[in-house]
Amino acid sequence: MGTYLDEILDFHRGRSQDDNRSLDALVEGTTELEATRGFKKSLLDTPNKEVAVIAEIKRRSPSLGALLESLTPSELGREYEQGGASALSVLTDEKHFDGSSSDLKEAREVTSIPVLRKDFTVDLRDICDARIMGADAVLLIVAALDNYELKDFLALSNELNLDALVEVHDEREVERALGVEAGIIGVNQRDLQTFEVDTNRALKIGRLLPESVVKVAESGIKGPTDIEELQSVNYQAVLVGEYLVRSEDRPGRVAELRGAQIEEQDWQ
Repeated sequence: MGTYLDEILDFHRGRSQDDNRSLDALVEGTTELEATRGFKKSLLDTPNKEVAVIAEIKRRSPSLGALLESLTPSELGREYEQGGASALSVLTDEKHFDGSSSDLKEAREVTSIPVLRKDFTVDLRDICDARIMGADAVLLIVAALDNYELKDFLALSNELNLDALVEVHDEREVERALGVEAGIIGVNQRDLQTFEVDTNRALKIGRLLPESVVKVAESGIKGPTDIEELQSVNYQAVLVGEYLVRSEDRPGRVAELRGAQIEEQDWQ
């Protein structure tokens, strides 16, 4: 019996096999696009003692079901930016998360911060698509790629001026990410086989990551207390979805996670 991850990857790989578009033509089509906003730079520009918040826009997930069916990407994007988010993460997987490329475009148009395309990247053309739809960064999940794919995907991301958030779940995947010289490593506390969250995962794996990489903790973050623990092992950023999407005061929640205070009128 397949896992959540197996099912999702099978779907995306099947779709890529039916894609007859020329990679060279797609790469050529990116040459006239406007410059990317600098995802990694934005994470590193966070004021001293604050953590960078990558605020996520998603309607649903396979494990939790609907989060906010009436979600408006532009509204959430504005609220996240007003709260001081360093970047946005936008789900573009339609089948499993009800996302779309139009969600990413809409959120990016009304904000000035960089945007990560959150999707299951299984083909080099996926990276081109991310750049063409306006993303500033792309997600590379180590568990979904072999070593050759990981190296090639990271190289193309760099060529297209996209930052890559390289996602790991265990010690072996950390070694593989470091082996291709990933500059941003995200530790997902959600097991992509079962979709269960282990809140100790980021703390354990964070100790293995060198200071030369930007460390991002993903999933299972539900408040400022979690941030304090993550900063104890030198995480510079967190990617937060459910906690923010379901909040009635998203600017305030983002500010609390950052460890900063903003004036109430800033987002009213």
